[in-house]
Amino acid sequence: MDQPGLNLTKMRETAPLVQNITNYVAMNVMANIMLAAGASPAMVHAREEATEFTALAQALTINIGTPSLAWAEAMIEAASTAHRLGKPWVFDPVAVGATGYRRDLGVRLLACKPTVIRGNASEILALAGAQTAGKGADAADSVEAAKDAARDLARQTGAVVAVTGPVDIVTDGERIAEIANGHPMMPRVTVLGCSLTGIVAAFLVDQDPFEATIAALAYYALAGEMAGRESKGPASFQTAFIDALYGMTPEALDNGARITLR
Repeated sequence: MDQPGLNLTKMRETAPLVQNITNYVAMNVMANIMLAAGASPAMVHAREEATEFTALAQALTINIGTPSLAWAEAMIEAASTAHRLGKPWVFDPVAVGATGYRRDLGVRLLACKPTVIRGNASEILALAGAQTAGKGADAADSVEAAKDAARDLARQTGAVVAVTGPVDIVTDGERIAEIANGHPMMPRVTVLGCSLTGIVAAFLVDQDPFEATIAALAYYALAGEMAGRESKGPASFQTAFIDALYGMTPEALDNGARITLR
């Protein structure tokens, strides 16, 4: 994949409306990050209107970071609607292996056929039914350790699976891409991973899921590198990161992305 900048250009030209059923912690930061990138975020999670809004939106994200019974049912109904209408949706299985409730919810959401599954290594391992060392939302497994599970999960579900970490991987069950951009400060700022899910969804609109996911992860990770050169700590990093997303050109993405296809 030589020109992820084309995917960035397409996303910005489309300015897609993305419905996000996400967690309490992520909403504000995620919305600001998506706006800076060029997308239009909508945080619509109430069961009374979630599926109606899904029909209006161009893409959907579902994040199980702070689930409750009403939110879970809204997630299932919105995901089912997106699948039925042929709209892309991204599943972010936050801490899916931590409790039985989350594991059951993860199974139900997988049955709604996500376009992309994006999580850390421990989450992907747990979702695939493999042994994991993860605790809560934090990854305790390496991306490399999750590679086979990610490939198997992609084959089982038909989804593109993205495992994020120091080096991200993306697989459709056959092909695997590695994205080697990023900065160590990124895990020090809460909900940057959750917010990435929204960026992936925005890139998916009217684009090939495998290539769009790779481009989204490269764009995001390269912005982290750019922010890391300017920041003094987590607080200034977050500000610099949002500015980097806003200011990045397609040419800069093409020149800076370190993507390897295997």
